[in-house]
Amino acid sequence: MSNPSKNDRYQRQISLKELGEIGQQKLKDAKVLVIGAGGLGCPALLYLAGAGVGRIGIVDFDLVSLNNLHRQVLFTVHDIGLSKALRAGDVLEQINPDIEIIVFNEKISNTNALDIIKGFDIILDGTDNFASKYLINDACVILKKTLVYGAISRFEGQIAVFNHPSEIKTAVNYRDLFPQAPADGEVLNCEEAGVIGVLPGIIGTMMANETIKLITGIGNALINRLLTYNSLNNHFFEMELLAMPETGKMIPEDAGAFKEFNYDWFCSVHSAFELSQEEFEEKIHDKNIQFVDVREAGEAAQPEDFKHINIPLSSLKDQIPDIKAETIILFCQSGKRSAGAAEILSKHFGKSRKIYSLKDGIAGWQKSKL
Repeated sequence: MSNPSKNDRYQRQISLKELGEIGQQKLKDAKVLVIGAGGLGCPALLYLAGAGVGRIGIVDFDLVSLNNLHRQVLFTVHDIGLSKALRAGDVLEQINPDIEIIVFNEKISNTNALDIIKGFDIILDGTDNFASKYLINDACVILKKTLVYGAISRFEGQIAVFNHPSEIKTAVNYRDLFPQAPADGEVLNCEEAGVIGVLPGIIGTMMANETIKLITGIGNALINRLLTYNSLNNHFFEMELLAMPETGKMIPEDAGAFKEFNYDWFCSVHSAFELSQEEFEEKIHDKNIQFVDVREAGEAAQPEDFKHINIPLSSLKDQIPDIKAETIILFCQSGKRSAGAAEILSKHFGKSRKIYSLKDGIAGWQKSKL
C-alpha cells in the first residue's frame, strides 16, 4: 500500500477505522468470482472493482441485448450483440486498472465449474436459473468455497451467505433452503415474470457488501441467514437457516460424481409434448405446421427465421380458434410457458391435433445456432 496514487483511490475506505489499511490490503489480496454478468452481477462487479478487490473473475456466455439494459448497468446500446463477460471485463479495467480481471466467456457447467471456481476465495452467484444455482452450490460445497447467493423476481429479492466456515454452527448451503428444485412453472425467471430494474441493483450491491465484509472481517455478514427485500414497501425480512443432515446426501460426494450429475435434468421442465431443438430445426420450414409464440407481446424480438403467430399464454384460451393447423409447435423464451400452453391445447383438442413445445425455448434454439 505504498503507492500514494493507489492510497488516494481508496482513501475514503482506508479512513474507516473498522477497515483501515489492513482491510484494504485484505481486499487487494482477495480473489472473487462473479458468475453471471447480468442484473445482479453488473452492480456487484462495479462495486467490487471500485473497492479494490485484487482479482475478479467473470463467468458468462450470453450476449448483451436491448431488453437487458434497464437493469444491467455495465452495458450501453453500443454493446448490444457483444459478449457480456468480455465487455464487462473491458469496463472494469477502465474503472480500476490496478486490479486483475479474469474473463471466462463460457457457460458454467459441471465440466468446467470445479476448475474455474477453485482459483477463487469467494463465489457470487448472479445466475437466473435453478440448474446453475444447484450446480454452483454443489461445486462450492465440494471445494469448500464461500458462496454469496442472490436471487430476484418482479419486486422481491433474496440474499444469503452459504457454505462459510463457522466455529459455532454447521455451514448452511443452498440445498438446505431448497432441498428440491421448484415444480415446473412454480417460479418464473426474470424473462418470464419480469423485474423492476432497480431491484437487481439493490440486491447485487448488497451481495458486494456481504463480500467486502467477509473479506475484511468487518460487520456481521449474512452467514447462515436469508434476507428478503420487497421493493414496493421497503420491507426487509430475515430468517435463520439451519443445516439439515439429509440435504448433504443430495450433493455429489466428489468431483467425479459432480461431473456426472445432470443438473439440467434435475431442474428441467418435464413435458410429454417436448420437442428437441434438432427436431424443431427439421420442422421449421414445414408449411403445414403452425408455430405459435406464447410470450407476451413486445416481450422480446420476434424470430425472423420462420413464419409464426403470437398468442400470449395469458390470452391463449380466448384465442384457441386462431389455431387451425393439425400440427402445432409452441415456443416461449425458456420452454416453461410453452409446456403449459401445450397442456391447455391438449385438453381442448384431445388427440385430434399434434402438439409440441420447444425444449429450452426460443432462446435456447437461438444460442444453439451461434
